[in-house]
Amino acid sequence: MAVGGDLSSERLLLAYAHGIFPWYSDPSPILWWSPDPRLVLFPGELKISRSLRRVIKKQVFTVEMDTSFEEVIRACGQTRDETWITGEMIEAYVALHELGYAHSIETRHEGRLVGGLYGVALGRAFFGESMFSAMSDASKVALVFLVRLLDGLGFEFIDCQTTTEHLKRFGAREVPRKEFLDRLRRALDGLQEKQEARSIKHEA
Repeated sequence: MAVGGDLSSERLLLAYAHGIFPWYSDPSPILWWSPDPRLVLFPGELKISRSLRRVIKKQVFTVEMDTSFEEVIRACGQTRDETWITGEMIEAYVALHELGYAHSIETRHEGRLVGGLYGVALGRAFFGESMFSAMSDASKVALVFLVRLLDGLGFEFIDCQTTTEHLKRFGAREVPRKEFLDRLRRALDGLQEKQEARSIKHEA
């Protein structure tokens, strides 16, 4: 969609609100994407395998939210040889986390962080960014926790961005870009008013 710009919180939030996200690696300039089709996971369509259900039932992991955001995003970056999670990206998403927009789910085993994911919540849409797993099923448990949480909060969908077989096994499916943008507009309905109200409250 575009090349350049910066990763300021204002620009990132504006981009997400229009179905656009940054994805690039050093030394490339910042690249902005809006794929067609778009992979989306609707909370009500979540699929959980029998084996994963057993893991969840046995409570192999403890699951937390927003306790180690920076640790999670750095771990996600370290799981790839050529990562797009650059130092600049980490700094930008930590800033979004501090503003209350970016969130992480952590899975722990015996107190040690062994898996997790992070993304951005805007309106009733969640934009999944990346996940990592240092122990079998750790990131899967984090994903199930997230989907169930968002379902209970009335979120419309989780944007998975690009298609992977891994996420399709959880029930994610492709939708045309136009449909995605229509759904996104509905998910963001009333967001501006809420942001303004929050700003007024903060100033008061």
